[in-house]
Amino acid sequence: MSRIIVVTSGKGGVGKTTTAAAFATGLAMHGHKTVVIDFDVGLRNLDLIMGCERRVVYDFVNLINGDANLNQTLVRDKRIKELYILPASQTRDKEALNLGGVGRVMEELMKEGFEYIICDSPAGIESGAQMAMYFADEALVVTNPEVSSLRDSDRMLGILASKSRRAVEGDDPIKEHLLITRYDPERVETGDMLSVEDIIELLRVPLLGVVPESEGVLQCSNAGEPVILNEKDHAGQAYADVVARFLGEERPHRFLTQEKKGLLKRLFG
Repeated sequence: MSRIIVVTSGKGGVGKTTTAAAFATGLAMHGHKTVVIDFDVGLRNLDLIMGCERRVVYDFVNLINGDANLNQTLVRDKRIKELYILPASQTRDKEALNLGGVGRVMEELMKEGFEYIICDSPAGIESGAQMAMYFADEALVVTNPEVSSLRDSDRMLGILASKSRRAVEGDDPIKEHLLITRYDPERVETGDMLSVEDIIELLRVPLLGVVPESEGVLQCSNAGEPVILNEKDHAGQAYADVVARFLGEERPHRFLTQEKKGLLKRLFG
């Protein structure tokens, strides 16, 4: 049975696309047929992070408008057999998406046997973001440990609870998961950043994972590689933990406390 999962937050720059790319890649690495859809029409970035921008010929809007079929539009990842990308259009605006067209695409993807359909939501709460979350069964709510990000995430939680198809039709609510990104334990200890406990208390959403601040995220993005493929990077390891927990494996949360430095590290950095 297919599961539609939206990666959302409301606020821009919190790591939604990085998360969508890493999460979809991780699911495919576990053998699940997965597609990740870029809903950020006009400002697409997912194809860059996935390293497939040169292979994009048709896009999401072409598919909705009938200018291309699903087979022509999907881009298959070269590294992982079960992973596919459905890119956004760079030349249209978000009004090019409509519920009927998006719904038809979702049905096609389900018929093609995709186990997981990951929707990378654009920033904000306008039509593009609402299209991304409307058909969702589950939501990864991505937030940074700062007040403005939490406020926007809380706003999006309200929209998920009231404007999704599940809410409109009176079905079971969307299952929500909390993902904290760009976490820095050192700044938490100095009081410059909210703690994991503070964030959970404010949002009241089950914690799926904490991704630490890492230069590796930017390096991987520039290289067109989802950070989860970098097993040496702490962010990559954290995303691997997130996927494993999502699939039912019990893993302890890491990177929540400041790393204790040995004598040599304190002396020489």
